[in-house]
Amino acid sequence: MAKKKTINKNDIISLYMDYVLEHNENPKTIYAFCKANSFNESDFYNYFASFEAIEKGVFEAFYTNTINVLDKSDDYKTFDARNKLLSFYFTFFEILTSNRSYVVYVLNNYKNKMKGLKKLMPLKKHFTHYIQNLNIETLDLKQEKLEKLKNKTLEESAWVQLILTIEFWLNDTSSAFEKTEIFIEKSVNTSFDVLNVSPLKSVVDFGKFLYKEKFQFNN
Repeated sequence: MAKKKTINKNDIISLYMDYVLEHNENPKTIYAFCKANSFNESDFYNYFASFEAIEKGVFEAFYTNTINVLDKSDDYKTFDARNKLLSFYFTFFEILTSNRSYVVYVLNNYKNKMKGLKKLMPLKKHFTHYIQNLNIETLDLKQEKLEKLKNKTLEESAWVQLILTIEFWLNDTSSAFEKTEIFIEKSVNTSFDVLNVSPLKSVVDFGKFLYKEKFQFNN
């Protein structure tokens, strides 16, 4: 009997990606997949409960690899929120492009887009956490419930923006996906311009001042 090889999470992800690209379908069973790649079925279950879990894990791995690259950059650590997010996008889509055949296969394999989006839920969890830690400057509403709603809206908007960018990239036929790069730059910059709270703060502060002065005059 051939000796079973030691395998880790990333190995399983790579073997699975190779299989679906070579056969244009998922492996028939977990048993057959493990046997074909000479590792124990129990090792598979140490990391994943199903092939669907691997598909979700792939996008999670793309995120992790992106963060690992960014963390190694001293320049990135000095960036403001806008440039950190731009760096995230460019790095993330570089990794997606390196694995484009697989990403296209998985995301285009679902006629029901909502089912396809389920594969991205672990990515959403990590990306939302990333957005939270960017400390993007927004208007201070000074009320807990409104602050929570504002932060939730910001996180969901950022997620929708990422999904729209992935969709654009999937349909991009330009050389070296240069149109996607332009899309990223314009969409991220526009979103931050919309969030630029300095002018709005000035209006609010002026409004408070007028209200305060009017109140004092009336008394």
